Amino acid sequence: MPDISISAGFLIGLAFGVVGLLSGFCLLSSLRDWWTADDGRKIRSYALALAVAIVGTQFVAGAGLVDIGKSLYLQPSFSAPLMFFGGLLFGLGMVLSNGCASRAVVLLGKGNIRSLVVLVIIGVTAQMTLKGLFAPTRLAFLQWTQFTPSAVSAPALLSSLGVSESIARIAVTLIAAGALSVFAFSDRQFRRSYGQIAAGLAVGSLVVAGWLATGWLGADEFNPKPATSLTFISPIADTVQYVMFSTGLSLNFGIALFAGVLTGSAATAVLTGRFQLEGYTSAAHTARSISGAVLMGSGGAMAYGCSIGQGLTGLSTLAMPSLVAVAGIIAGAALGIRRIVVIPALATR
Repeated sequence: MPDISISAGFLIGLAFGVVGLLSGFCLLSSLRDWWTADDGRKIRSYALALAVAIVGTQFVAGAGLVDIGKSLYLQPSFSAPLMFFGGLLFGLGMVLSNGCASRAVVLLGKGNIRSLVVLVIIGVTAQMTLKGLFAPTRLAFLQWTQFTPSAVSAPALLSSLGVSESIARIAVTLIAAGALSVFAFSDRQFRRSYGQIAAGLAVGSLVVAGWLATGWLGADEFNPKPATSLTFISPIADTVQYVMFSTGLSLNFGIALFAGVLTGSAATAVLTGRFQLEGYTSAAHTARSISGAVLMGSGGAMAYGCSIGQGLTGLSTLAMPSLVAVAGIIAGAALGIRRIVVIPALATR
């Protein structure tokens, strides 16, 4: 991609790092607050971010600015069992590590040394699952279970019933974004949480900015690459590899995104007096965190994304495979929160 997409990736990451640190934007904490403390402000902020991402993504796609049809999320063939299982592992892993992949990057900028361990392990295990020791098993299961449906997105499914493509896109977008917005603003407590509202609007807009950065501003007709946006499993894996072999690799949007998130979080933490070095509290805490990182790295690779990559960016394309992956992530988080988080030794960040 041209340098402009790398610069844009860094700026988008910078903004995400600031918002993530100030608001605590994270699917895990959102679900945990909602299910265990009856506090739905963060999950409604997440829903608002998804609504904005869907509207913006479908607009730029419908206007012909970005070809999301060639993105990772709308491939013609996919394995629903593999993506659900990968999401399940990721959801359980983020509970064990007490934060998802994106949250780990934000917390590292805040001085959380535990997150450095988590991120390195996520990067290594993701590469092992995609290209290394675990890859043959993943590929064998993928080939055994993948199928090619007649449509891989909700608008395409509606179009197959005879509705025009543009009308199908508008209808599904309005229904999905409308339902999410109603859910978000139906709660009086959330309507008064201006910080969480701003966070949802900002993160959703950053997803759209990512599509524009890679699919429009950074598009190179001589070296075409699929458009992408906010996601963290692949960028973490690429960053770990780049740190080790930078002379043989080149920067990309994902690596720049990672660097931007880390920089934005660190700068915000220092300026607001929140920077503080933190480490593990016990051997058991260390083991749980490392186990969670392994599950997130391998699960995220199988699910083609994380709670941000599939939960926001993937769903913004209205892709049905993303629905499967996100269902797995939520199921894994539910299992983890209800079975593991109650253990007193599981320290919080």
